[in-house]
Amino acid sequence: MLSTTSCRANVNFREKMATAMDEEERKLQRLKAAVHYTVGRLCQSIGEDHQKEFSRQVIAAIAETTFRQCDIFAKDLEAFARHAKRSTVSVEDVKLTARRSTALSNFIQRKSEEIASANQEQRDTRKKIAGKRKNTEMVLP
Repeated sequence: MLSTTSCRANVNFREKMATAMDEEERKLQRLKAAVHYTVGRLCQSIGEDHQKEFSRQVIAAIAETTFRQCDIFAKDLEAFARHAKRSTVSVEDVKLTARRSTALSNFIQRKSEEIASANQEQRDTRKKIAGKRKNTEMVLP
């Protein structure tokens, strides 16, 4: 037989789990709303540029497709990192995820190269500044 204390603990546990699940559901709904809003704004902007209108149903379909594709990308990224025995997603994981779309893959490759170049420039600048500081310190008594 279960004691009243263990029954109460079990009920409290279930209530906490339900609350946590409700909170996760609210977060998911807020995220979906944000994606829907952003897709709506993008469709509005594109529509203005091309003198076209997007129906609410089309915007909703694009938003849902976008949300699902992002979920697939996130799961793929996690799987690639886990397969490489890492807990952090790398640029190479992103490139692997984009490999099915030539345009997306090319875009990510270009951005990756731009970021790498900018990072190298920052490192070079820091080295120059650090080198100048050392030279200045050596001259001063």
